[in-house]
Amino acid sequence: MFARGVELLIDGLARGMILSLLGLGITLVFGLGGILNLMLGVFAVIAVIVCSLLLGVVPGLLVAGLGGIVAVALFAFALDRSVLSLVYREEGEDRVLLGIFVTLGLSLLFEGLLFVYLAGSYFLESGVPSVSVGGAGITGSSMAVIVSAGVLFGLIYYFFNHTYLGVATRTVIQDETGAILCGIRPRRVQSIVFVLSAAIAAAGGILYALDAEVTPASAFELTTFAIMVSIVGGVDSIRGTVAAGIVLGIVITVAGALFGSYLSTVTLFAVAIAVLIYKPEQIS
Repeated sequence: MFARGVELLIDGLARGMILSLLGLGITLVFGLGGILNLMLGVFAVIAVIVCSLLLGVVPGLLVAGLGGIVAVALFAFALDRSVLSLVYREEGEDRVLLGIFVTLGLSLLFEGLLFVYLAGSYFLESGVPSVSVGGAGITGSSMAVIVSAGVLFGLIYYFFNHTYLGVATRTVIQDETGAILCGIRPRRVQSIVFVLSAAIAAAGGILYALDAEVTPASAFELTTFAIMVSIVGGVDSIRGTVAAGIVLGIVITVAGALFGSYLSTVTLFAVAIAVLIYKPEQIS
């Protein structure tokens, strides 16, 4: 029983770290620019598909994964410089609503294109062997996810706390008017962070594919999980989003083992709602 509990805890931690990465993709863009990016799941799926295609060309999953992340970052940059520039011209609720419609429309468009031209299931092998510790079987995919996500979180922490651009980003999130007075150009920061959030979502999608099959239909599910994590974490709180992702990841993993995949999702939503009711100040 103890060994099984350890296995679930580790698998849940791995899944939670993936959810945290996806949630950050929502939190950064919404907290910084007031745009709810419903394209996030598509970014994740595209990264997995590109990574899968590159595996037959480049040596190793690491290089292929970096290729998938770069491809998504370039795609996000093109979207930011074109369609999203129109959204950022608006302010307040108008920006929020227009952002929802634009990113939802783009999501449906590119999901449809993926269904037509790149339909199929994509799964990535981590290449890390499973191990047994104290009778608990730890899968190679979980270990790969925990280590990779841990490195990414370290880089994200360093970026936001020890680089000029990271500090400028936090300043814009906290007070856009004050940031302008300090000589920071919010639109430039918003562009960089949108690309960064897409890259983070791409990394989350690739790590997700180490443990589950990904299809074009997965885009909606990944976006839903990301929004849930971001809301529970506080929408504009980076630390809160990371913590919420890890907790919800453990919840859905344990619930899946106890009740099955369908009821695990129901349990996840129930826990998220309970957290929001108990601590409504987190979404203020």
